[in-house]
Amino acid sequence: MEFAANPARLCVAALCGIVLLLVLIIKGKLQPLIAILISALGIGLIAGMPVDMIVSTVTKGMGETLKGIALLVGLGSMFGAILEISGGAERVALTMMRRFGEKNAPWALGLTGMVTAIPVFFDAGLIILIPLAFSIARRAKKSTLYFVIPLLAGLAVGHAFIPPTPGPVLVANILGVDLGLVIGLGLICGFAAMVVAGPLFGKFCGDHYDVPVPEQYLNAPEYDESKLPSFASVVGIIMIPLVLILVNSVLGQIPEGSWVDCLRPVFTFLGTPFVALLLATLAAMVILGVKNGYTMQELEKVMTKSLEPTGLILLVTAAGGVLRYMLQDSGLGDIIGGFVASAPVPIVVVAFLIALAVRISVGSATVAMTMAAGMIAAMPITGTLSPLHLACVVMAIAGGSTAFSHVNDSGFWLVKSLCNLDEKTTFKTWTLMETLVGTTGFLVALIVSFFA
Repeated sequence: MEFAANPARLCVAALCGIVLLLVLIIKGKLQPLIAILISALGIGLIAGMPVDMIVSTVTKGMGETLKGIALLVGLGSMFGAILEISGGAERVALTMMRRFGEKNAPWALGLTGMVTAIPVFFDAGLIILIPLAFSIARRAKKSTLYFVIPLLAGLAVGHAFIPPTPGPVLVANILGVDLGLVIGLGLICGFAAMVVAGPLFGKFCGDHYDVPVPEQYLNAPEYDESKLPSFASVVGIIMIPLVLILVNSVLGQIPEGSWVDCLRPVFTFLGTPFVALLLATLAAMVILGVKNGYTMQELEKVMTKSLEPTGLILLVTAAGGVLRYMLQDSGLGDIIGGFVASAPVPIVVVAFLIALAVRISVGSATVAMTMAAGMIAAMPITGTLSPLHLACVVMAIAGGSTAFSHVNDSGFWLVKSLCNLDEKTTFKTWTLMETLVGTTGFLVALIVSFFA
């Protein structure tokens, strides 16, 4: 259905819709799903879109968004739950600590956070691993921030930049970017961000803020390593989806007529994201679950329980897709895209700033990602970008949606309470750490985009 509105009216509609969204979430404390839907409907109505077109756009936005991410979020949640109950995260942390030594513990914790956050949600990974950071701080007789900040940075990086975590998968899906390319670039941007915001910034925080180990962790028991799965099995299972997706992407770049033609169909199937993650989940069930004494009934309960929070994630994500298609179908994307194309600002910078503005205003990284990805996808210039340039845009959005976490973000309060920090110190440590993660990842992506 064709629709054309006055450009000025479209701009007013978009402005009203975004302001309405912020007011509903910040002032009205409305649930983000409802707020985003109201905002999207408001944009359509103010722009003068026919009612039947608005309804069809909502349906299209929900369906197109969910079809690319629903299975990944569900499988990822179950995969993470098995890793959590089996002690896989603890095994990775303890092994890294032993190999790096206490002197290099911040590096070990940062890398552990990166690996763990790929299949496990940020909050769960933090609660699982922070006792280990406190234990090291207790033995080293140093401020906990020496060790907690690198762990937080690693978890933030894995959560924001590296699929199959929901955020980058969502953005890659909306922008139509190859997931293997996003994984490869995410590892580069993420590692750089972890180094800067983790061990380096962690040393600065530890030197300037003497934060003792919380009393409840002073006499925490040591882990019983005999009951934990092996390091090789845990890392091997986590790498299954990453390797399969990456191999599929690499083979896709090799011209036909070569020796890889016989492998291409196999890895086209195995490297499909949901197939790769399904295989990893099955491997986790057997190796980390059944072989560690869990019955299939126990695993079924754990995996079913893990799906409870995915409903909210999927619905908020789908609502962001509705907003994207409303902007696109109303014609606003053409207007914004034309302005961006003529402005002397790279699209990667625009993507970062949009995500950052929403992140600061709303606090939710998911909402920031969905809104930024939707607005960028609605711009005609997006269709002219190379795959690598689009992957850089994904990283920029991930970076913007990570930076400047403050009082409207649940992560701010979780870190404050776990570490017994006051608000001022949380701002100076956690907020700055998140900002370093986001801006470092963005800057690396910006540099790469110049060669895309």
